[in-house]
Amino acid sequence: MNPGEARQVPPPELGPALKAARVRAGLGLRQAARAAGITHAYLRDLETGQRCPSSAVVAELLRVLPLENEEAAVLVAAGLPDRGRSHPARTRAA
Repeated sequence: MNPGEARQVPPPELGPALKAARVRAGLGLRQAARAAGITHAYLRDLETGQRCPSSAVVAELLRVLPLENEEAAVLVAAGLPDRGRSHPARTRAA
């Protein structure tokens, strides 16, 4: 992390919303993570409020989980551009 860069803190309702959607879908932590193309540890960190997702992960979670409108809005708002998979250095040329 750069000296002037603040750590992003996820909104408190993000984790419970993700977990509720995962449970509604009947998916275990590992199943949901695999379907979204992320590690179960990353999904666990999202569900426990320890991380914010990248915008690419947000897109995958929206695809995989049956989020209600309010839950989806919280997830989208928490997404960070240019982080993790969304970072331009990690994107593949089409």
